Amino acid sequence: MPEGFDCSATCPWAVDRDPALGFPVGQVRRFAATNDDDLGDVDETKRNVLKLLAIGGLVGAGAGGLVGGALQYLQPPTVGLSSYPRVQLLDVDGGPLTVAKVEAEYNVGTSALYLFNYPLRNEPNFLLNLYPADGNPPGPSNPGAANVPSGVGTHGSIVAYSAICQHLGCPAPAIAFYPPGTCPQTPGGKSFYLHCSCHGSTYDATNAASNLTGPAVLPLPQVILEADPSGNIYATGMTPSSPPVNGHISTLTGDYGVGATSQVVKETPVILCSFPS
Repeated sequence: MPEGFDCSATCPWAVDRDPALGFPVGQVRRFAATNDDDLGDVDETKRNVLKLLAIGGLVGAGAGGLVGGALQYLQPPTVGLSSYPRVQLLDVDGGPLTVAKVEAEYNVGTSALYLFNYPLRNEPNFLLNLYPADGNPPGPSNPGAANVPSGVGTHGSIVAYSAICQHLGCPAPAIAFYPPGTCPQTPGGKSFYLHCSCHGSTYDATNAASNLTGPAVLPLPQVILEADPSGNIYATGMTPSSPPVNGHISTLTGDYGVGATSQVVKETPVILCSFPS
């Protein structure tokens, strides 16, 4: 409006400004029509900020739950057992594995692999009977072994060792039992042994699976076997000198337990006469 031109009182189009409308942008004045409540100004900008903060908190909580759930799947809880169970072994036919069956069906010349899981489902073990095939005592001309450490049976020749190599974890059948005459090599003067075709590690089946050739530096863990008065064979633990099964922080952690029984299965070995020079 030009300076000096004031027609607020005379101009018909001019309307006096309502004083109630004189408040900052973004602020809403609240009016009460019928009560005497304390009336005050409501800052809508602050209200919107508080709403955003509340929504952000809910979204953050939801995102936190999603992240927590994702982490749970990325790092699942450890499973395993608190102690070694007593597990009955079953033969390949599903019947109880007995000393009589082992001594009749398996010997140091058995070329197939006989495996059972213990104490966890992902921990296979060799079942071996190291007694000579002809049933006569072992000697220089009759390969075999009797009274081996932790052996059970009539001749103390039935043993069980982990079927996972202690070098880089190659499992059976890549690691296998080599009967006498399988390869021309006789590491440590032994004509039969456990050998891993992955990298050449070899273990003494007659002496707690101790190392004969590297690159593995730890022996294979040995399962403790027991026979009850009826000859039924049970796995009851691991020998005190046994290291953890390769790939497990503890032999008792890393999978679920096998249950009350564990059945022997038959596999064909991978044979490779390749030894570290």
